Amino acid sequence: MLLPDSSVPGADLPVRAVLSATVDAVRSRGAAVLVAPPGSGKTSLLPLALADALGGTVVVAEPRRMATRAAAARLADLVGEPLGQRIGHAMRGERSGGTGLRVEVVTTGLLVRRLQQDPELPGVSAIVIDECHERHLDADLLLALALDVRTNLRDDLAIVATSATADTVRLSRALGAEEPAPVVTASAALFDVAVEWAPPPVTTPLLPGGRVDPRLLDHVAAVVRRALAENEGDVLVFVPGEAEIHGVTRRLADQNVLPLFGRQSRAEQDRALAPSAVRRIVVTTSVAESSLTVPGVRVVVDSGLAREPRTDQSRGLGALVTCRVSRSSAEQRAGRAGREAPGRVYRCWSATDHARLDDHPAPEIAIADLASFALDLAAWGAPGGAGLTLLDPPPPAAMTAAGELLRRIDAVDEEGRITGRGRRMAAVGAHPRLARALLDGAARVGADRAREVVALLSDDSGRGSGDDLPARWRALRRGDDRAATARWREEVRRLGRGTPGASPPASPAGGEAGPGREEQRVPDDLAAGIVVGLAYPDRIARARGSDSATYQMSGGTGAALDPQSPLRATPWLAIAVADRAPGRVDARIRAAAPIDEATARDVAAELVSRADQIRWADGRIVTRRVETLGAIVLSDAPLAQPDPLQVQAAVRDGIRRSGLSVLRWSEAAVALRDRLAFCHAHLGAPWPAVDDDALLAGLDDWLGTELASVRAARDLSRIDVTSALRRLLPWPEAVRLDELAPERLRVPSGSEVRLAYDGAGPPVLAVKLQEVFGWTVTPAVADGRVPVVLHLLSPAQRPVAITSDLASFWKQGYPQVRADMRARYPRHPWPEDPLTAVPTRRAKPRR
Repeated sequence: MLLPDSSVPGADLPVRAVLSATVDAVRSRGAAVLVAPPGSGKTSLLPLALADALGGTVVVAEPRRMATRAAAARLADLVGEPLGQRIGHAMRGERSGGTGLRVEVVTTGLLVRRLQQDPELPGVSAIVIDECHERHLDADLLLALALDVRTNLRDDLAIVATSATADTVRLSRALGAEEPAPVVTASAALFDVAVEWAPPPVTTPLLPGGRVDPRLLDHVAAVVRRALAENEGDVLVFVPGEAEIHGVTRRLADQNVLPLFGRQSRAEQDRALAPSAVRRIVVTTSVAESSLTVPGVRVVVDSGLAREPRTDQSRGLGALVTCRVSRSSAEQRAGRAGREAPGRVYRCWSATDHARLDDHPAPEIAIADLASFALDLAAWGAPGGAGLTLLDPPPPAAMTAAGELLRRIDAVDEEGRITGRGRRMAAVGAHPRLARALLDGAARVGADRAREVVALLSDDSGRGSGDDLPARWRALRRGDDRAATARWREEVRRLGRGTPGASPPASPAGGEAGPGREEQRVPDDLAAGIVVGLAYPDRIARARGSDSATYQMSGGTGAALDPQSPLRATPWLAIAVADRAPGRVDARIRAAAPIDEATARDVAAELVSRADQIRWADGRIVTRRVETLGAIVLSDAPLAQPDPLQVQAAVRDGIRRSGLSVLRWSEAAVALRDRLAFCHAHLGAPWPAVDDDALLAGLDDWLGTELASVRAARDLSRIDVTSALRRLLPWPEAVRLDELAPERLRVPSGSEVRLAYDGAGPPVLAVKLQEVFGWTVTPAVADGRVPVVLHLLSPAQRPVAITSDLASFWKQGYPQVRADMRARYPRHPWPEDPLTAVPTRRAKPRR
């Protein structure tokens, strides 16, 4: 028996009351969800009960390395054995115990790797996926793969998901094959936790760019001092990140302060997690929200902030964004004060602000870079997650970006299926970008140096050394920070074990190419740049000026060094880490290595392109031959003999963007266009449309010949638009244009008067009234379909009547016109009977 008697210290926890129900649910249904708050024993007692009931090995998957180590140590302590006997643990680069383990605590990422290597998990009777409510990407993937294994390979594999929140509907449905899996709920926390609202004097805790306002850290430190004075026991302080941990620690330098975060050495973490006879303050991040027990804590001081990863899919840049915690996270943090006795939480925000918090944090699948996730799915044989049970579907934009990256580095084919090269990358156990850099970098800089740089990138070791990546590398080699060096060297060894052979770099044509330089002759600084450039070719950058701290990245985004960076004035950089804060134009460079142009062309050969650019700009044709590395212009020279077809295309584009007004429209051209528009409106096909959209869309049909000789706007003004428009005349109907839409009409006086056309409307004939005496029928055009509108003019050429019905005008309108006009214009005839009068365009001679 592994489960200790309830009399054993630490074994009588709330979960104990529901262990039988959970085991029964697992035996009958093969799966269950256990809901229990932090500190109730779900991580420590449940695996032992399952191991006793099911036999075999129970594997517990934890979301964090620190939690993995702490949970294993707690389990071993409960059974009274040293770690590694029947209780073991495993994570990347660290393991205790071998065969015969009854309970093994592992990181979720490591268990995903094991499933990929051997999906049947021989000897494993159950998987416990702890803290599912945190919705880490690895945990979501692990759940989907484990369910697939149970459905298709091992129906005897039990799966239990644990959660600290009651929001388990999707989790229960996912675990149940035909109906939701049973949900077993343990009692609430052992002790009550009183809430104190302690909002800071600052209206917002964040400055522009997402930085934490130092005044908030002053306030947190002040609240900690208040908590020490008002309460007994240790104080657990939650802040968003390492910088804030150090900031609060400095402000409390006169107290017994212990920092606790993921990148610490194991000894430093153990010191913070071990019981202490001296009152202490533990300052930590979200890593201590769940899975961990910090003994002695009676008080929690919560800044209300967390740091979450965000990915800008359009730019390929990631960032850790500081944001407010969710209500569920705040409850979990508060629960740390009530694990061992009644406690108190001081929240550095108001009750009103609390009501506005989100219920839960966003699942990582919704905000993270999904390249590794997509490669894992492809390696499993389920590209895009097809056929798998995922709690949330991955966002299409993020999956599209991930797929494009994997295809670009030849990890998957066009259908998303994994390639042989992709399997080698997956076996590395690092981000696909880093796996690619490791495989291809070995031939260029040597396998040892490639592993060292990739280990540096994967763990971000020594990041306190500034943005100079080679300087970090040298510091790790020297052992300036023993803990960081130890972690780095262990990762180097792991990469050596996990790399199934490095491949020579791919040539731009897709074949195999040898190393661009002899690896022994490449200096370390450049070797770092080569490996970074292979991992992030879209972040190769060139300085914008000779002494500039700002750069243009090949991916299109600007980037800036710290003005005091030792890398300043380096012409070319390979940028490993950059993030773009809200409101900033350029990304901030966090880690980079120098590189030169020749090396940049080599490692990012797929981004190098040469093209003739022929475009219309500022009223003229610009012809250049341009070579680029992504968005970086490498060379730009005039083009001596541009392709005539491309010239015509550029002119067409210029006319379409500027409009037809760039052409010289003579009176004859306007008149012809109006007549054609009239025929199209009233006769239809085959008469063409000649509105702006139609003419611009069909430029080649009527202007193609002239475009070939255009080089500037002045050439456009020389084009005979009238002749060009005549190419649109339909044959043989074109011979009837003068009949259907005549330019002029003969009136009774014998004059040939011009018709004014205006598109679809009827044409207008403006003629002196005396010239149409005797005209009884209104003329019509378009084969008699459209009556002409007559503008009958006075001797002063002003309209006295507008009509399309002459017969009615003579009877009804003319008498009034005659009465008004005869005295004003006595030299012009105003007969009583205009139908019998002689039409004339002349006035009476003077006496």
